[in-house]
Amino acid sequence: MTLTTALAILGGLILAAVVAHGAWTARRASPRQPDAPVESPRHEPALAQESAEREVADDAMGALRPPMPRRPSVRLDPLIDALAPITLEAPITGELALMHLPPSRRAGTKPFLTEGLNTETGEWELPVAGQRYGEFQAGVQMANRSGALNEIEFSEFVQKLQGFAEGVGGMVEVPDMLDVVARARELDAFASGHDAQLAVVLRANAAAWSVGYIQQMAGRRGFVPGVLPGRLVLPSADDGAPPVLVLHFDAQAALADDPHISSVREVTLSLDVPQTPESAEPFPAWHDAARNLAVDMDATMMDDHQRPITLHAFASIGTDLATLYRALESRDLAAGSLVARRLFS
Repeated sequence: MTLTTALAILGGLILAAVVAHGAWTARRASPRQPDAPVESPRHEPALAQESAEREVADDAMGALRPPMPRRPSVRLDPLIDALAPITLEAPITGELALMHLPPSRRAGTKPFLTEGLNTETGEWELPVAGQRYGEFQAGVQMANRSGALNEIEFSEFVQKLQGFAEGVGGMVEVPDMLDVVARARELDAFASGHDAQLAVVLRANAAAWSVGYIQQMAGRRGFVPGVLPGRLVLPSADDGAPPVLVLHFDAQAALADDPHISSVREVTLSLDVPQTPESAEPFPAWHDAARNLAVDMDATMMDDHQRPITLHAFASIGTDLATLYRALESRDLAAGSLVARRLFS
């Protein structure tokens, strides 16, 4: 073998090694891919409150539609709503009520509802076509996560309420604004001190993840695609209830032209405590999902200060939640109840 031949062979081996190292480096740098194409047969169900709001809009626009099955609706509750009764000289039709309902069901950041007393069933309900109502009551929510009802929002509610009352020929009894605002501030103070939204960040230890890989790993733990990009949810066992857990990541990665090449290095697993009953054991579900996903995806569990979360920290959170649940129950605002879901929204 001549020296030239030996150098050529050596050069070829070096070139092959460089190419192999480049391919190995590129493979390490690329996000982890799912084992097989990800199927998404299920999606996040609509929430009860969203369904109820759509019911109001559908009823207002569909007075002549054939009868449809009635969905459970949001109901006014004096625990969190400021109520205003509307008396009538004589019963009116649901069509007339729907005609005069304000187009917006909000006063500032606070939702409000108008219910009618059905003359046939004797039940309070959202007005629907084909029914007759002997009186009405309207209510504006006094607090939510946007804060307490203020004077401007209350005035907007009264203005819309009076317009409805005039349209149906009714007389409205408006509650005292100062009293309502004071109650709203007290309710908001309680809610602010007893709200809990838990979150744990799962950060990749080595290779980043593709969107498909995240969906596959989460899907194996019961998560389904959410209604928003970058959102996966663990659905509740109860129809119309909010999801028990939410796993979210960079929405831009989910919206990329080719999400399989998008690199995601961390996801956040969250639990909105007041939205799910304690009996459903949402905290153990959150803890288990975080721990299992961390193992499945080779990730480290971190808090919002980027510190690793220990088993002791989880135990401490569980103890605090037990106290929180009892405090909510003491105000008839048990976690997972419809009134609690409305207040903590």
